[in-house]
Amino acid sequence: MLDKTHSHVRAEAVRVVRGDRVVLDGVDVTVSARSRLAVVGQNGSGKTTLLNVLAGLTEPDQGTVHRAGTIGVAEQALAADDGETVGTLVAAAIRPSLRALDDLDAALLTIESEPEAYEQALDTATRLDAWDAERRVDVALEALDACTDRERRLDTLSVGQRYRVRLACVLGAHHDILLLDEPTNHLDAAGLTFLTERLRQHPGGVLVVTHDRALLRDVAVEFLDLDPTPNGRPRLYAGGYTGWQDARRREREQWQQEYDLQVAEHQRLAGAVEEARGRLSTSWRPDKGTGRHKRQSRAPGIVQAVKRRQEALAAHRITLPKPPRPLRWPPSNTRPGVPLLDAHDVTVADRLTAPAPSRVDGGDPLPARSGDQAYALRLAGGDRLLVTGPNGAGKSTLLAVLAGALRPTTGTVRRLSGATVGYLAQEVFTTAARMSPGQHRRQHLEAMLAEQPDVLILDEPTNHLSAGLVDDLTAALATAPAAVVIATHDRQMLTDLSGWPRLVVEGGRP
Repeated sequence: MLDKTHSHVRAEAVRVVRGDRVVLDGVDVTVSARSRLAVVGQNGSGKTTLLNVLAGLTEPDQGTVHRAGTIGVAEQALAADDGETVGTLVAAAIRPSLRALDDLDAALLTIESEPEAYEQALDTATRLDAWDAERRVDVALEALDACTDRERRLDTLSVGQRYRVRLACVLGAHHDILLLDEPTNHLDAAGLTFLTERLRQHPGGVLVVTHDRALLRDVAVEFLDLDPTPNGRPRLYAGGYTGWQDARRREREQWQQEYDLQVAEHQRLAGAVEEARGRLSTSWRPDKGTGRHKRQSRAPGIVQAVKRRQEALAAHRITLPKPPRPLRWPPSNTRPGVPLLDAHDVTVADRLTAPAPSRVDGGDPLPARSGDQAYALRLAGGDRLLVTGPNGAGKSTLLAVLAGALRPTTGTVRRLSGATVGYLAQEVFTTAARMSPGQHRRQHLEAMLAEQPDVLILDEPTNHLSAGLVDDLTAALATAPAAVVIATHDRQMLTDLSGWPRLVVEGGRP
């Protein structure tokens, strides 16, 4: 069996085309022992496609992939075939270990005549830590809050429950290389902690596709960025999360500067052509009454000047593609401290009620509740509010009421001082063709910001957005003059906004 130190997945010049769209082109990447590689980029940039190519689930149209050692793959979605159970997945995960133990037992019977066979079988079982295989899977199932009932059919589990079972099996199987697609989806805080520690401690290589900035910061050492570049090729960055972001920012700035210079030069040359043409039609003519011979002698020079400028324009090329535009954050006229929104005694039947007074933690306190079973708050220009609480407690309901998208059962929400409200719901569904969820999300966010709202209400704003874009959004929020209300489970955003006043929505019924 291959030694873990020699296990790897290596892709060279990979190209994948879907219809008339080039998904990946010229991708070179290696995942080896001790790799901690993140594949990042906007939605639709080809991250999942690349993972599937490396795993052997998709064949590239061009290029080669070489694999050595065992590979564990956790895809975003797990189909539930007829009759498959939790036990089916567990059995598949520990099968190599059970086989290694069987081979070791068989080799023990012939150890005197074939000692080398026994040594090889023992080495294989030791490398797999085969004796502990089933316990490792059980530990992972418990830690990820996954179903442990071996008889439970997969088609009776939710998408999230199935994913947690598959992820637990992959983490417990002792593979040489792990390829994980959005592994933090469907995990609670305890599951996230377990996953992070397992990936840190994994003795083999790890490739992870994720938008989870906390996981990227905690685990990834190298970053393969599939977003556009000046030469159209993916870029590999070292130095962890900070090294990736700093280098990417410098390169984007240089790209924009060089592109702007090329465009300016092209515009200058085009202007010179128009100027020369103007002289050809008007400026070369001598004053009224001068001789014909003077006009005839000046004309060829003007014509030659036009020709030279046209040739210079034709020879000039804008060699760089247009850089991706940064997140647009238009200026706002919202005045600090001006009253903008007043919510009083708000509840929504069966969706937003509280068994005890809501809490506002951290920062300057917001106005208190006006009752034990309802929510009340006031917002002014420059205010910040972070809304937290467990799933189902009513965070999204509260934000929808504040935004005017949902009518409360009791209470009122008033906009003051002619305030305008921008609302980014948790999920935005559109019908635009060939756009990824991330592209939809960014488009909706930019359209909202273009209206220059006085109050920004953002429900899980990091959903579907790339890590770099979320960093840009978070930085812009620090100086935005509008009042901002955010509900999020995103670990890194919670850390970044830890100084904001916090409203804890705890759910329950009166």
